[in-house]
Amino acid sequence: MLRATLDDPLTRPFWDGCARGELLVQQFTASGNVVWPPRPMDPASRTFAHEWVAASGQASIWSFVVAHPPLLPAYAEFAPYPVVVVALTDHPAVRMVGNVVASADARIDSVDPATIVVGEPVRVVFAEQDGITVPRWTRA
Repeated sequence: MLRATLDDPLTRPFWDGCARGELLVQQFTASGNVVWPPRPMDPASRTFAHEWVAASGQASIWSFVVAHPPLLPAYAEFAPYPVVVVALTDHPAVRMVGNVVASADARIDSVDPATIVVGEPVRVVFAEQDGITVPRWTRA
């Protein structure tokens, strides 16, 4: 499924940015509206023209859950593990889902879920998984 997303012309700039170690967000040129997830049309101006702009990679934990079994078989060995929703500092309306980890290449269960606090500052890091570079979050 992720491979299909990589080939999607709408999301390809995001994944290309991740591969370069850069967090990009979609911004519509008519309104300046920054959105996530990417979409073909601006909900504010109803126009299609957009660009991809760099985000600072600074964020705060907006919410989180702890994944417990039953899970997809590939993730069962990591459970329980935290899944966070972060709000980007420079685009507070933009929220992204991911994992908070001890370091870029750490396992998704490397942070004890009991230590996570809503509002805690985090920063983006990137890790390669199965040939795809994905954003993850570490404590700032």
